Amino acid sequence: MTSTPQRTIATTAVFAALIIASSLVSIPAPGGVPIVLQNAFCVLAGLVLGPKRGTLPVVVFLVLGLVGLPVLPGSRTVLSAIAGPTAGYLIGYLFSPMVAGLLSAPFLRKPNKAVMTFGVALACLLTIVVQYICGVAGLMVVSGMSFGDAVVAQLTYIPGAIIKTIVMTIATVAVLRALPGIREDLQRTPTAAAHV
Repeated sequence: MTSTPQRTIATTAVFAALIIASSLVSIPAPGGVPIVLQNAFCVLAGLVLGPKRGTLPVVVFLVLGLVGLPVLPGSRTVLSAIAGPTAGYLIGYLFSPMVAGLLSAPFLRKPNKAVMTFGVALACLLTIVVQYICGVAGLMVVSGMSFGDAVVAQLTYIPGAIIKTIVMTIATVAVLRALPGIREDLQRTPTAAAHV
């Protein structure tokens, strides 16, 4: 599957739209940071598109929010959110595709499907942990929380993180099987893509 500017634009647009559309799902949680699906789609972009191309839709999503479009839950803009408790998580969103893409790549090059599935799940979990670390930092800086309180606040999201990891792993494996070669960073080893 050869990369073209048109294909990059198309995949960027699709994932940016998915990230924005997922803002419609939001569950209130203690601490002022709701349980959302957007963080999962930011991770999924990196898993499916790779670290570089996966970052593009997240950048588009954040830029649209910075210029005033309501891309966050509650019809909020990124500009309004960076002054609140969600600021750190938004930074985590930006790094998510790169982290997920890089962590999953070695496993996706293996011919063993079980190893690849495990690697995708591990990449999902570790990337969500990175999001939470950024979230903790944001809560401490913006909301003035102590480190302990900020860490405890993350416990609310653990059940959701597990569910998201399962769903993202299934979705990633399904997409990579249906569209072998969609990840440019894996194209140097076509045998791996053929066995996904």
